[in-house]
Amino acid sequence: MTQNIQHMAQNWFASLQKEICARLEELEHESTLCQDFAPGEFVFTPWQREDGGGGTMGVLRGGRVFEKAGVNFSAVQGEFSRELQDKIPGAKEDPRFQACGISIVIHPRSPLVPIVHMNTRMLITTQTWFGGGADLTPVYPVEEDTKAFHAEFKTVCDQFDPDYYEKFKAACDEYFYIKHRKEMRGVGGIFYDNLNSGNLSVDFEFTKAVGLAFKDIYPTIVRRHYNKPWGAQETKDQLFKRAKYAEFNLIYDRGTEFGLKTGGNIDAIFVSLPPLAAWE
Repeated sequence: MTQNIQHMAQNWFASLQKEICARLEELEHESTLCQDFAPGEFVFTPWQREDGGGGTMGVLRGGRVFEKAGVNFSAVQGEFSRELQDKIPGAKEDPRFQACGISIVIHPRSPLVPIVHMNTRMLITTQTWFGGGADLTPVYPVEEDTKAFHAEFKTVCDQFDPDYYEKFKAACDEYFYIKHRKEMRGVGGIFYDNLNSGNLSVDFEFTKAVGLAFKDIYPTIVRRHYNKPWGAQETKDQLFKRAKYAEFNLIYDRGTEFGLKTGGNIDAIFVSLPPLAAWE
């Protein structure tokens, strides 16, 4: 059963990558602002991992709406290092693993459109589980956007377990906290890890629903702001927000650590970093 779900999960994550990229390209063509830039399109680059598996990196650069958007798919296998065996459930008993997933980070051109992150994944050791989530990082928080983003994922969570939303929201708030700055990275969302309810098929359906919710709600929020003008101060604030975003991803992000310590694609790992940032 696990192998069947793994195969379906790989196919799902790969298809979701294409669907989300298509949605983002639609926004590029819709926008009437930033006419000096051509509508951005994704460039897809397949890659192979030396120890097994690989993926496809999808990156949009220099668009009207998105200055940089990374939507990556991967399906890899191998053995965890001694260091990771103690950190990954089930790896201590047997270091072999299989993992697949999709990872997304989007840096809009406009300071009025929020940065966003989403990832969902399946990992198999001697245990099997799903993980993922999504969180929103606006330069200027807008209550309507925050409520809509959370409401979308609460609806998904409530369909599967009435305790999921509060549990996963709290986990998101705890995880996406920039300790050295003593502040949240953004306005939160949901975050779940090591999810195995005892029914992998249901857990997979939940993970699929998280991906579909993201595909719907983020373009809705983008459309509220992508044609609004902005000025020099807004750009300065955006660059500083991006700097703090980069700090989190380089210091605390588990996905970055996982990718680097399992021989992942370096360009795909660091596609999460903004094209420009400033610390002053």
